[in-house]
Amino acid sequence: QVQLVERGGGLVQAGGSLRLSCAVSGRTVNIYNMGWFRQAPGKEREFVAAISWSGGSTYYADSVKGRFTISRDNAKNMLYLQMNSLKGEDTAVYYCNAVHLATRPAPLWDSWGQGTQVTVSS
Repeated sequence: QVQLVERGGGLVQAGGSLRLSCAVSGRTVNIYNMGWFRQAPGKEREFVAAISWSGGSTYYADSVKGRFTISRDNAKNMLYLQMNSLKGEDTAVYYCNAVHLATRPAPLWDSWGQGTQVTVSS
């Protein structure tokens, strides 16, 4: 059973930065495309960013392109999301998961972690 533990969220002022991390256990991530999703209050969970299994390709939602950077460390079974120039609309709970890359990237695993709360104050 895969376990996902997201960390690094917090309260930050608009324009600030945060770095999220995701520790994966129970699966070896180096064969999976991985990604981040987020869910704001009253909204559906949405795709944020993805990275190919090798780390050679990255994909971003238009809303975060140029501000967020996804990376991975397969040796450590870790996924990261560097978030810069944060905006109020980035406020959400952030989750990691394996990703099915398609026109609309979708989570691959049924299991989810507890997520990490990111709150951006204006």
